[in-house]
Amino acid sequence: MKRLIGLVLLSGLIASPVLAAEGTPPAAPKAAAKDAPKSATKEASKPAASKPASSTASGDSSMELLRQKLKADKKLIVSINMDLSESEAKVFWPVYEAYQKDLQAVNQRIAKLVDTYTKESNAGLVPNEVAQKLVSDWLGIEASELELKRSYVPKLNKVLPAYKVARYVQIENKIRAVVKYELGAQIPLIE
Repeated sequence: MKRLIGLVLLSGLIASPVLAAEGTPPAAPKAAAKDAPKSATKEASKPAASKPASSTASGDSSMELLRQKLKADKKLIVSINMDLSESEAKVFWPVYEAYQKDLQAVNQRIAKLVDTYTKESNAGLVPNEVAQKLVSDWLGIEASELELKRSYVPKLNKVLPAYKVARYVQIENKIRAVVKYELGAQIPLIE
């Protein structure tokens, strides 16, 4: 894809499992920002940390600010690469927002699974029963994500030509692949 270079930046930004919002690069090139919707460029230009981080609560606050920044940057990357006309943008962005909201549930399940695995792994050898449940839960999450994608393709087909639906699916898959790669790199093999 012609301007998906920003995805390369994605892997450098994700330093911890921030799956609750799904990571994206810090910012798109200035020249490409003119094609983005005003809300995406406005959100992406906000500083990522405007509150002091002096306690655990402010640490949570900083993480939330990072999630918001990543979400805005993802939207900017999608916008830059979709080449939407004004009429297409009006009908695409509500579908995009609904998909991101539904994807949030999948991301939360992944974060919960990673948390469970981390706790079990830190406690020592993972018992076979727990390992089986982890695998079963992961397969369930993967199935849910696939089903979610399948449910949105007809919605996208109603508002965009097929090649733009395919492009959006590619962009979303590339972003998720980078996020999953980064997450996988941080998770040690099970013992």
